[in-house]
Amino acid sequence: MPALSDADRREFVERLLAFDTTGGDEAPAQEWFETRLAEWGFDTYRWEADPADLAGHPSFPDDPDEIAAAGRPSVAGVLEFGSGEGPTLVLNGHVDVVPAEAEGWGGDPFEPRWSSDAADSVTARGAADMKVGLAVCVFAARRIAELDGLDGRLVVESVAGEEDGGIGTAAAALSNPYPFERDAAVIAEPTDITPVIATEGTLMKRLVVVGRSAHAATPWNGEDVLPRFERIRRALADLEDERSRSVTHPLYDEFPTPWPIVAGRVTAGSWASSVPARLEAEFRIGVAPGETVSGVEASVDERLERVVRDDEWLSANPPSFERFSVQFEPAEIDPDEPIVTAVREALERDGHDSTPRGATYGTDARHYIEAGIPTLVFGPGSVEQAHYPEESIDWEEVLTAEELLVEAARSYLNRDTR
Repeated sequence: MPALSDADRREFVERLLAFDTTGGDEAPAQEWFETRLAEWGFDTYRWEADPADLAGHPSFPDDPDEIAAAGRPSVAGVLEFGSGEGPTLVLNGHVDVVPAEAEGWGGDPFEPRWSSDAADSVTARGAADMKVGLAVCVFAARRIAELDGLDGRLVVESVAGEEDGGIGTAAAALSNPYPFERDAAVIAEPTDITPVIATEGTLMKRLVVVGRSAHAATPWNGEDVLPRFERIRRALADLEDERSRSVTHPLYDEFPTPWPIVAGRVTAGSWASSVPARLEAEFRIGVAPGETVSGVEASVDERLERVVRDDEWLSANPPSFERFSVQFEPAEIDPDEPIVTAVREALERDGHDSTPRGATYGTDARHYIEAGIPTLVFGPGSVEQAHYPEESIDWEEVLTAEELLVEAARSYLNRDTR
């Protein structure tokens, strides 16, 4: 396998970023990615998720027809070293991206642009979240293939549907696509090259409040949904404040609101000259490591019930508050897991802070951790760039992440497993 040059790396990143892999459109990029892996000597694997299997998983809707998995392949490349009896390490990244609206971008989001200043960064949708992190997994694997004295396997995964709940990784966790077991994984999400051992869960709930319409000239004849919603929103804000104080975790002390409750979308009314008679709001509710989505849901539902009991109209016309979309269970691994130790030691040797941290977002790590595979989240870039216009990543950090992954994988694959 020929050595990689910086030009090779940049060309690979540019080509990967140029694919529009907005959720559901991953297949062309995955075909290209799998072909590149095969050309470089990887044994390749491919799988698609079965919606019927995912429907039985708590992250996904119960109805298989609501899970868009068809035509969304995940692919992987495997390198085997020595006897092949040593540990197997997975380097995982997702190829799908969130939509990129034209507003706020200085050019086509899928035409990568390199900065001309000393910082040297690349801008495109997926630069931080997380196609470049996925590319780093490939670069590190190619470097590791050149090393001597290793025993075991290295797997590079490009998965589909992470933004839709982790379709590709969940499928690989539920039904192993390989003829061997997996001992640990690193998911190269943007963590500013710090080791993340705990990720927050997410409960998604849709609230519908019904009032009674009336002409805006005689609003007293109607029942306005907006004051009712404001009572509910205040009650949930109070719950958020209470949970920030009562639900504690040492890795989340740095966050001002560790378990946010956010109404991310609210729509109400149908006509400017009518009392709004229907409101729909979608909430994202944080779930701490150690909690469950169902447990937090019970607390949220109970708080809504209090508001309903104290309001005559809501008591007679109770709002609905149902799950929608996908749910993210929280996940956490022991800081003494061998893969965590390997990454931390690589960081320390290179003079970086190796303190394990928690993240207020969810990742595919939860699927592998649930399957008994210790999984660390670690990669280049900042989550503050994720889903943003002009999404970018610093190239020097990309190269640093590659070096650190090479050193960590070398250490992990050299460890004594007897």
